[in-house]
Amino acid sequence: MFTGIIETLGIVQEVKKEQDNIHVTIDSSITGELKIDQSVAHNGICLTVVAIADHHYTVTAIGETIKKTNLSYWEVGDSVNLERAMKLGDRLDGHIVQGHVDQIATCVAVEETKGSWLYTFEYDSALQNITIEKGSVTVNGVSLTVVNSGVANFSVAIIPYTHEHTNFRDFRVGTKVNLEFDVIGKYVSRLYGTAR
Repeated sequence: MFTGIIETLGIVQEVKKEQDNIHVTIDSSITGELKIDQSVAHNGICLTVVAIADHHYTVTAIGETIKKTNLSYWEVGDSVNLERAMKLGDRLDGHIVQGHVDQIATCVAVEETKGSWLYTFEYDSALQNITIEKGSVTVNGVSLTVVNSGVANFSVAIIPYTHEHTNFRDFRVGTKVNLEFDVIGKYVSRLYGTAR
């Protein structure tokens, strides 16, 4: 379980394919605090640490994860948003984030406003995921509030701190991102859909 409050950025050091799996090695300031078998959210994808060496650690993604996320686009040198699992009893500063990506979206607009940025994303509505105005959504693991919610699109407003301390600063039109929709909203949507 995560909160969507990013701890730090990691840098992709190696991407290695093996059958349907991808092994990704990350350089990170939190590597020394990690242990084998620990869950870490990478751009919102919950992945298990399988190896640690010096400042680097490695995680493995299987075919199902690769199919639903932007992991196949990762390249050496890319920055990745990192968050370790929350501790029981900690404050929940973001919202409930499972680290289970629902689908990919594409950044379709970046607007710099006076002191902040407005990012707009489009996603495939055929998967029946939804956002609501002022609801929560996770973009690349970052807990955010939805503005301008549409049928297959939404925007988020990014403050300077988030822009500086996450990989939002690297987003351009065309950037592929991971979305995790609000878990409570998903349950309500499912119940409402089956109640008709």
